[in-house]
Amino acid sequence: MPNKLINETSPYLLQHANNPVDWHPWTDEALELSRSSNKPILLSIGYSACHWCHVMEKESFENVHIAELMNKHFVNIKVDREERPDLDSIYMEAVQMMTGSGGWPMTMFLTPDLKPFFAGTYFPPQSRHGMPGFDAVLVSVADAFHTKSEEISKVSEQVTEQLRNNMSLVTQDSILSEDILTTAVSTLSKNFDYQNGGFGSSPKFPQPMTLEFLLQYYQQYEDPNALELVTKTLDCMMYGGIYDQVGGGFHRYSTDAYWLVPHFEKMLYDNALLIPLYLHAYQVTDEPKYKRIVEQTIAYIQRDMLHPDGGVYSSQDADSEGIEGKYFVWDFKELGDILPSELFDQAREYYSITEHGNFEGHNIISVPNKKFDTQPESNIDEHTLLEINELILSQRYQRIPPFKDDKIILAWNAMMLKALAESGSALGSDIYINLAINNANFLLENLISEEGFLLRIWRNGNSKIHGTLEDYSLFADALLTLYEATLEEKYLKTSIELSDKMVLLFWDDNQKCFYDTSISDQVVLTRPRTVFDNAQPCGASVATRLLLKLSKITGDPKYSVISEKSIRNVAPILLRAPSAAGTWLCTLDMYLNSGQEFVITGERSNPGVIGFLQVIHQHYLPNKIVIGEVNDLPSFPILENKIRTEGSPTAYLCENYICNQPTTQVNELTKQILLSAPK
Repeated sequence: MPNKLINETSPYLLQHANNPVDWHPWTDEALELSRSSNKPILLSIGYSACHWCHVMEKESFENVHIAELMNKHFVNIKVDREERPDLDSIYMEAVQMMTGSGGWPMTMFLTPDLKPFFAGTYFPPQSRHGMPGFDAVLVSVADAFHTKSEEISKVSEQVTEQLRNNMSLVTQDSILSEDILTTAVSTLSKNFDYQNGGFGSSPKFPQPMTLEFLLQYYQQYEDPNALELVTKTLDCMMYGGIYDQVGGGFHRYSTDAYWLVPHFEKMLYDNALLIPLYLHAYQVTDEPKYKRIVEQTIAYIQRDMLHPDGGVYSSQDADSEGIEGKYFVWDFKELGDILPSELFDQAREYYSITEHGNFEGHNIISVPNKKFDTQPESNIDEHTLLEINELILSQRYQRIPPFKDDKIILAWNAMMLKALAESGSALGSDIYINLAINNANFLLENLISEEGFLLRIWRNGNSKIHGTLEDYSLFADALLTLYEATLEEKYLKTSIELSDKMVLLFWDDNQKCFYDTSISDQVVLTRPRTVFDNAQPCGASVATRLLLKLSKITGDPKYSVISEKSIRNVAPILLRAPSAAGTWLCTLDMYLNSGQEFVITGERSNPGVIGFLQVIHQHYLPNKIVIGEVNDLPSFPILENKIRTEGSPTAYLCENYICNQPTTQVNELTKQILLSAPK
């Protein structure tokens, strides 16, 4: 008989709906049951693409004996971390405080008043390899809860107090200077792997926000070392197993230092962040290989992750047929059967395919020779490589695919929307721009409530869960990017409206910070506040950067006041972990170094206006703003005296309060851009 998860929409929760465990979703009913029965809560948090979440389900949650223990002693609550990042943030902080590490599945034991008193991640069903068995843990925790109540109360109070202190993060305002940026680059350089790219050893994560900062720093200060850190990492990733050489798109992370063996799940947010990173690298270096990665990754999204109405799905699992990576790896003989002999010989050389393989007897397709420059570059041409990949991909589609989490998450879609809008405008692709427009329209139609507030999740026609700070900040920022690409005024108008709601709901002027949850959301222990980037940009840093841009576009001082307070509040701690502060560092650079301000007059469909937009977006100008004529919005100070020249579309480029001569010629605007600071 199904448990109470059967009525949920989350694919992850539905995967557990037929467990013998009496699972509850996180609801008032479940929390009241814990209080009325005086049973502790067993809170399990995971997500559908998590390999070890599946392992623990099969080993423990489908185990009748373990389920009986869980049902007897606990109120069992299952949470999809992608639906409730607020709960995940609070309790992951607690896990890390209590155990020294974290990860998923998260296994947390709570008192009826939701305070954590024991924590872990994955537990095997019985003790092995020095790890306690889940069956023994359940019995011990249940016994301690009832027989050592004073000790449990003391521990839970201490953890909760520390959580609240961590989330409050009181700092002193500091001087904002370029020294912070320079010191961050120096620290990152010391931790860089100059042989293999990336930071540290293993496991290795792409860290796109950190690399974006380094690229932006190079553009501003012309530091060749900063550029080397970026290009070395991008090259090693794009030729490694972390990149799907056959189908495009990036896996979650590399288990080794060489980017060869990935955790095979594919997450929307990783790809949404890596597309613009490779795009910006292409703009800076003019290397076609980076453009190719952009195009292949967008092709993967179009082919495998796109809802027919324009939304983008969340993730693909690491496992298929119960085996991690099975969908993506190949036997030597299998590839020999797929490819004609001549193509197979070329594929063997280029991809270093061997009979013994490079992963548990199988081949993860990668390009080690190009990555490490250990052998002369293969003379395989692009057309032949495409033919090889298409044949392998066609065969791969005959396999049983990994599970796809088809819920649509606003924040993650917003990152992809921004990536598509940037790619379309930079590469002159109407296809990408139309994908971005369709995505924006889908989100606007399905993830805004009747009262005008954002909702986080959509699946099968159902929208739910209040939007968090990252939903508001990333979506408003993406709409602003789409406006700059198209000059469609409705996107600017909506971006401003959402930004104003974001400030109302999430900004605390007394604490000088943005919180992750709104003033109207239920507070669980404490109001969560994220300061650093994790796998995704910190919502507060995105919000601050967004308000900096809006202050320049609208001239409204409230945006500049809030953004300055916000960045001064966090500046003292940015150098504690610069590898997790990439978005803040980019924001600080924007604050310190005003970018180019473009005003384009003329109808947005006019070929002259289109030409101006194309030349602006072809260049890497990370701190720029672009605005056209407005009709439905009040005129902004930046638009004063910006008129068409003799009726012709006209471009104005201003920087540091100095404007160039207005021009009606695309070539002249190009010259002005090339002469503008910093390069």
